[in-house]
Amino acid sequence: MITNVFGARCIGIRAIPVTVEVDMTAGIGIHLTGLADMAVRESLLRTISALQFLGYRIPGKKIVINLAPADIKKKGSGYDLAIATGIIAVSGQEYLPGLSGYLMMGELGLDGAVRKVPGALPIVEMAAEMGFKGCILPEESAMEAMEYSPLPVFGVKTLSEVMQIVSGRECGHLLVRNLDVQHQDVRHKDDDADFADFADIYGQEGAKRGLETAAAGGHNVIMIGPPGSGKSSLAKAIRSIMPEMGDEEALQTSKIYSVAGKGGSAAGLMRKRPFRSPHHSTSLPALLGGGTEFILPGEVSLAHNGILFIDEFLEMPRKTMEALRGPMEDRKVTISRLKARVEYPASFMLVAATNPCPCGYYGEGNRCRCSPGKREAYLARLSGPLADRMDIHLWIHPADNRKILRREKGEPSREIAGRVYAAKEIQKKRFAGEDIFCNAEMDSRLLGKYCRLAPDTENFLVRLTEKAGYSARACTRILKLARTIADLEEARDISVRHISEAAGYRFLDKSLQMF
Repeated sequence: MITNVFGARCIGIRAIPVTVEVDMTAGIGIHLTGLADMAVRESLLRTISALQFLGYRIPGKKIVINLAPADIKKKGSGYDLAIATGIIAVSGQEYLPGLSGYLMMGELGLDGAVRKVPGALPIVEMAAEMGFKGCILPEESAMEAMEYSPLPVFGVKTLSEVMQIVSGRECGHLLVRNLDVQHQDVRHKDDDADFADFADIYGQEGAKRGLETAAAGGHNVIMIGPPGSGKSSLAKAIRSIMPEMGDEEALQTSKIYSVAGKGGSAAGLMRKRPFRSPHHSTSLPALLGGGTEFILPGEVSLAHNGILFIDEFLEMPRKTMEALRGPMEDRKVTISRLKARVEYPASFMLVAATNPCPCGYYGEGNRCRCSPGKREAYLARLSGPLADRMDIHLWIHPADNRKILRREKGEPSREIAGRVYAAKEIQKKRFAGEDIFCNAEMDSRLLGKYCRLAPDTENFLVRLTEKAGYSARACTRILKLARTIADLEEARDISVRHISEAAGYRFLDKSLQMF
């Protein structure tokens, strides 16, 4: 007699089905096959202890458990629930008529408690596509699917509750929408004090305008300035003017966090845009994602639809810094190993901050102690291709001390956020059905469709490009940036004024020689 119980395995942000086949024949021993890693192999001991604790017997026969397909390696403790349920069913200790209609994942404790597993959102999505009757997950993992429930999702705390569901008894109270949720928004408990209001940053009006434009269109920014000029505070304040994610954006980002095991215990999808701030010495796998056969998302993917802030950008190892070029252009990252290849979304807004020279004070009177050669070598760490991918270049000077002493506050974040939200709504309508969400994500086809210029504006851009020697990529970045500036003004067409402002943010393209 063979019993099939259905689970899943996540590859990137999609899940594939895994069938747990349990067979009981004459003989002795419990055998596990199907390319299981150590965590899965250890599940036999956990499962046996949990079954005995709950009063089930372990049949004195030969039990063979196969995880199919057998050519794909299985990872983690999430198959405990399916294995335990399969043993109960194949030994006839419970009548489970609904077993084949559910997909289940969960780790078992020795007392039969069910613990959370990563990847709940992709698993629920796959179960819905394959036509399962429902999905059974640990309560904490099931919470992630509260706002995304194309099929019934049950949140369980013990193996006994799983038996109640698959045996067909009344279990409506276990549906995730009926669970008693005490904390509705705890996934990202970012302390609001960590994200300053623009009104609390004195001066820096030009930088604030540049960051407002970046936030409205999802554009990459590099800020260059001496220590103490407010680069980090400005970067953190961007979060205060970013609107919440829409449903599709929230689903994409939540799936990445779910697969990474960072979904938390919140109810529903994450709505706040992620703000990732890795140290400049972070490793290449930590930045892009990595592992051996089980590849987890890195910082560029965890910042999807949000902000990736890197302070002391030019102190990063050259190899790590240059590895950002691909994700910045393609809006995704593909990681290949000998036996695995995974693709993760990586549409982030890079905010980089750096000093202009080794001592940090070039451009501030006579405080710089570096030779011209040292200054040139330091900024030369920012390669041409990487500088091309930076839409906005901002030179940050220290604020006027008189403004600080007088506590002259500027425009508050809530007012800036209103303009950013309005520009985002324009882009949302513009790109409906295009599978992108902001101007920075436009490809050449969309650029030609939505960034058409009047003859005088086009001539102005051509003359500007020839004079400054912009590359083709820099020219397209100027067009995208000008489209965002026009959106902030709710203007239908891109004008000369918009092109001029956008080009003014690209001083690195023509000013490197001053170092």
